[in-house]
Amino acid sequence: MAAIEMKNIVKRYGDGFPAVNDISIDVADGEFLILVGPSGCGKSTLLRMIVGLEDITDGDMMIGGKRVNDLAPRDRNLAMVFQNYALYPHLTVYENIAFPLRLAGASDSEVDEKVREASKTLDLDEHLDRKPGNLSGGQRQRVAMGRAIVREAEAFLFDEPLSNLDAKLRGQMRTEISRLQKRLGITTVYVTHDQTEAMTLGDRVAVLKRGILQQLASPRELYENPANLFVAGFIGSPPMNFVPAKVDGDYVELPFGKVRMPSDKIATAQGKGLLIAGIRPEHFEDASVVDSDKLTDETTFDAQVDVVEWLGNEAYAYVPFEAPPEVQEQLTQLEKDLDGESMRTQLVISLDGASRISEGDTATIWVDARKIHLFDPATGDNLTLDAEHAGIVPGAEAAARAEEVGKEQDAVQS
Repeated sequence: MAAIEMKNIVKRYGDGFPAVNDISIDVADGEFLILVGPSGCGKSTLLRMIVGLEDITDGDMMIGGKRVNDLAPRDRNLAMVFQNYALYPHLTVYENIAFPLRLAGASDSEVDEKVREASKTLDLDEHLDRKPGNLSGGQRQRVAMGRAIVREAEAFLFDEPLSNLDAKLRGQMRTEISRLQKRLGITTVYVTHDQTEAMTLGDRVAVLKRGILQQLASPRELYENPANLFVAGFIGSPPMNFVPAKVDGDYVELPFGKVRMPSDKIATAQGKGLLIAGIRPEHFEDASVVDSDKLTDETTFDAQVDVVEWLGNEAYAYVPFEAPPEVQEQLTQLEKDLDGESMRTQLVISLDGASRISEGDTATIWVDARKIHLFDPATGDNLTLDAEHAGIVPGAEAAARAEEVGKEQDAVQS
């Protein structure tokens, strides 16, 4: 096992465009790090530079304290698990797992010992004599993981390994990968565009946008303290609500009324003019099912509900609103950055299953004002960020660079 250090890593292709732009991440020995972001954000390119499948334009890649920029993939002692499994269809499960050992010239006894140990770990004993074509998607992925295990590599690298599986199987495999990584204690870098995988698997998560690191933090820190609009919109399902807001003393004025925020949290947003408030669906509730000691005129507002989706244990209410041009422009850009994730001008409110709110009702809604985030529409920065509990947030120059890169990409596409 070994730590992986990425120091100011840059990848430029022939046209000079930076697919990965000055990324620095330290992966501790035994850590499970997730690289996440929408298509084209540079996460797979960064992973391929770690393993040696992509040349590094600038910066230093360190594995176990050793600079590996010029080392071939076979000399880096890393095990990679691909999206498409990359199994040999004519070989049995046993021989697929054994392949890297055979290639290294291991003895038959060593091969047998390591293959059977990996097979037992992955619950593949009864499938060792079968061919990959006769296995399910999850079983094939376990075979690919078995081949990585027997190599006794310095680190595991996963490139969207679950994207070919159905939703139920993805959930099962997430659990298996998490248990396996904890059991082996091996340094792991895992690429995905699925924020659910990122939130459930990683010790820390690196959120990328257009080749630039936006925030590196634990899943909880990302969820509770997003550094900017992009991270806030990407992390969470359903996504965070974004509504126009104005600060007036200790109050924030929303399209539906005023609510009072903690004075220490709202202080950094004073005098900023029009802002964007970010509120997660679960931080609203039907006032009729909230404890009476939480209800005040400063924490509730009335709104007309457009649609209600009842799911048994919970329900979702949808409340449309009008957004001024500055806010709508930022939401439109955010929709592009999030790879088409819809940013409609409506509130999504998570309700307790006991709520009796129906479509067309004018309902009294409670909001947990302590959980409101306020963003600058011009920069996207979170003005209410709790920096002590937000992990690593690159400086303002990185955010500005991301905006410049985005404009260049949009200009090329148009």
